[in-house]
Amino acid sequence: MAISGCETVHFYSQAATGQLKILAGRKPIDRLVADEQTDPNLRRQLAWVQSIRAYAAGELHLPVGTAYSDFTQLEDEYVLYNVVAAPEFSLSPKRWCYPIAGCASYRGYFDKRDARAQAGQLRAQGYDVYLGPVPAYSTLGWFDDPVLSSFVDWTPDRLASLLFHELAHRRLYIAGDTQFNESFATAVSRIALPDWRRRNGIAAPKVANVEQARRVNSLMVSARRQLQALYQSDLSDDEKRARKNKTLRRLRYCYRKASEGWSEDEKFARMIEKTNNATLALVSEYQSQVPAFVQLYKDSGRNWEAFYLAVEQLGAQPKEARKARLDALNKRAQASIEAQASSKKVTGPSLQSETCMSAAN
Repeated sequence: MAISGCETVHFYSQAATGQLKILAGRKPIDRLVADEQTDPNLRRQLAWVQSIRAYAAGELHLPVGTAYSDFTQLEDEYVLYNVVAAPEFSLSPKRWCYPIAGCASYRGYFDKRDARAQAGQLRAQGYDVYLGPVPAYSTLGWFDDPVLSSFVDWTPDRLASLLFHELAHRRLYIAGDTQFNESFATAVSRIALPDWRRRNGIAAPKVANVEQARRVNSLMVSARRQLQALYQSDLSDDEKRARKNKTLRRLRYCYRKASEGWSEDEKFARMIEKTNNATLALVSEYQSQVPAFVQLYKDSGRNWEAFYLAVEQLGAQPKEARKARLDALNKRAQASIEAQASSKKVTGPSLQSETCMSAAN
């Protein structure tokens, strides 16, 4: 208990110190853009931020306020390092509980050494662990979050996607339900981007790239489904361990086959190579309910205020009830997605995720 208490004190101490350091380093974006001495590239990117903020407030009805009206230059490449962990035979992530924000499926550290130490402790306890850099996060309106050097140089549409996501957290956040919160914010960003790109003359992603991402997601869903069934079985731990490793090896094989002929697939390859229970849990937290929220937006007449009201009403329901409602919305959305995907082509061999992954059984 004493060790646990010391770890908790250290965690909140580093969190407070890191947050205050970011706030202390803020510089107003308006002044930086107006100052001719500011680096031209930075001025251009900050001007994009101003445009994105205006769109988010005026078109998406998000509570922008003075969020992202300042810029902070970090000492490190990233602002945070998140640790995600899941038991050896479970796809349910370990949860940490915090004041106000409730419980979440990740633990964020401003110092990479602290994150590595936490990851090492969890691995020693038998957890599957993912440790990844975080370029941005939201304080949920408690502070005016600044634009950070960790993401300011991103392409305009990627920058817009991130800010729409983080600002959505300021509109609605349900304490203790990471999957709901992250899927909602991801959906807001995904819905908003096509119109934002059109208004700013930015080309949409190539159809092939979108289909590649869909195929990778399909492979991971297949792997997750198989592992879930395995972990719920009555097999011995040794047999579960062997079949788990076989399933993950098969996932990597199926990805290599599916990605033949793809270009710029390094990001997907790195993700597949790292896949374990923790990464599968993380992807599920951010992506699994996105189609349901997109469907809810359509059901709300594609009206943002009506959509937010529907999401707020959903969030007010007991957790099991809102999950059941989202599952029903997901089924409708998936049927539409599959119908659209069947009519599109993508470079690379024809390979069905379920067919390929079935060989792992």
